[in-house]
Amino acid sequence: MAGHSKWAQIKRKKAVNDAKRGQHFTKLIREITVAARAGGGDPSLNPRLRLAIDTAKAANMPAENIDRAVRKGTGDLEGVEYQEIVYEGYGPGGVALYVEALTDNPNRTVSEVRYVLSRNGGTLGTSGSVAWQFERKGQLYVNAKRHDEDTTLLAALDAGAEDMRREDDVYVIATDLASFGVVQEALRRAGIVVEQAELSMIAKNTIDVSGAEAQRLLKLLDALDDLDDVQKVHSNADIDEAAFAGMQA
Repeated sequence: MAGHSKWAQIKRKKAVNDAKRGQHFTKLIREITVAARAGGGDPSLNPRLRLAIDTAKAANMPAENIDRAVRKGTGDLEGVEYQEIVYEGYGPGGVALYVEALTDNPNRTVSEVRYVLSRNGGTLGTSGSVAWQFERKGQLYVNAKRHDEDTTLLAALDAGAEDMRREDDVYVIATDLASFGVVQEALRRAGIVVEQAELSMIAKNTIDVSGAEAQRLLKLLDALDDLDDVQKVHSNADIDEAAFAGMQA
């Protein structure tokens, strides 16, 4: 499907193996807090909160941290007020960038994003400049070593999934927003473990990026992802295997 990028693989592995585990937890806590503030503290009635909690549990976040973040969101505990902001721009090779942030200081965050872009061959665009190139989709990740491909594909498609592809040892199942929770629940009922689930901005069409340009782009994406206020970084780049291998080294 359109929108495939090796950067998605890098982000998943960073979330599990990155030495900056505390930074990853901080981002998860912010999402839980904002989700609880926006839709209430009951995950059974708040799909965004349920997804945030499931993601935190998958990252082995302690239950007390999750509970504290929910209570801050609902106002039971004092907490910081975060704003949801999107930044749009371009990276090396004209690649479109869609950056989602949660911040208590928009002036600080836009300065940091602009600085990272300028230092790594990117530019900050205006609101709406690249959003039209993406669409919001659900993505579910299943261990391909643990589950049969045909069984997983059939269960996903029967529940309304749009597509399934294999990336290394992971099946990536794509859904529209309406089917996201339905497909996830159907897989669970079928005994298929969803190791990670997320709502992501998927590019309608991709740009092939390779060589030195791809390495520059990966450096930029990584630098943006390392900003404390940035929650997710999306691009329409399809990065070649050689650059991806270089990033892992």
